[in-house]
Amino acid sequence: MVTKQDSNKARQHRHKRVRGKISGTAECPRLNVYRSLQHIYAQLIDDVKGVTLVSASSVEKDFEEYGGNKTAARKVGEMIAKRAADKGIKDCVFDRGGYIYHGRVQELAEGAREGGLNF
Repeated sequence: MVTKQDSNKARQHRHKRVRGKISGTAECPRLNVYRSLQHIYAQLIDDVKGVTLVSASSVEKDFEEYGGNKTAARKVGEMIAKRAADKGIKDCVFDRGGYIYHGRVQELAEGAREGGLNF
């Protein structure tokens, strides 16, 4: 009998493999992306201390529209770039979270780049 592979388990395996190579510091934090069916989340993480420096998502109260499309992802990218600039963060390392760099993940990255983050 053929069984269907669990796509989230495969994503977590890819993410674990990438996390072995990518790490964030206070000067150059890791931009982590998580996407669900209806929302998208982004965090700038300092892995040395284990703290989240800045976060943004489509779940927040000031975010009015639907969070599961490309325009929402771009807005979240711009929001996290603005908040990072307020804290004096310019450079980061992009962690796509095991997702394909396509669609909403790509839009979030481009929005963050437009907002002033370098990666």
